[in-house]
Amino acid sequence: MSTRIQVTFDCADPGALAGFWCEALGYQIQEPPAGYESWQQWLRDQDIPEEQWNDVSAAIDPDGNGPRLYFQRVPEGKTAKNRVHLDVNVGRDAVEATLRRLVEHGATVLQQPQAGQRLGEFWA
Repeated sequence: MSTRIQVTFDCADPGALAGFWCEALGYQIQEPPAGYESWQQWLRDQDIPEEQWNDVSAAIDPDGNGPRLYFQRVPEGKTAKNRVHLDVNVGRDAVEATLRRLVEHGATVLQQPQAGQRLGEFWA
């Protein structure tokens, strides 16, 4: 039997990063706990100060196959190369369209795609 995992990202803006990866992977923001209409309602009920509402976020695969992605705010900035990254695998014919879509949602093109390269090598 396998063990389910989540991939955790330290970041400055968990909500924005979770939204980006939802767009990139077809994931969705995790629903609030049962009995709550929204995360804001749950956060208020837990007496969490509003300035902490974006301290964490989570994205899940709506089909239940992929790992949960967890984003947590950390005080320190990025000081070196990312130690965790996700490779986005799309068919050869979909690379340009996927790249354009992700740029519209905040990705930055590092270099133009060349035949045989992975999509993750093009943007950050």
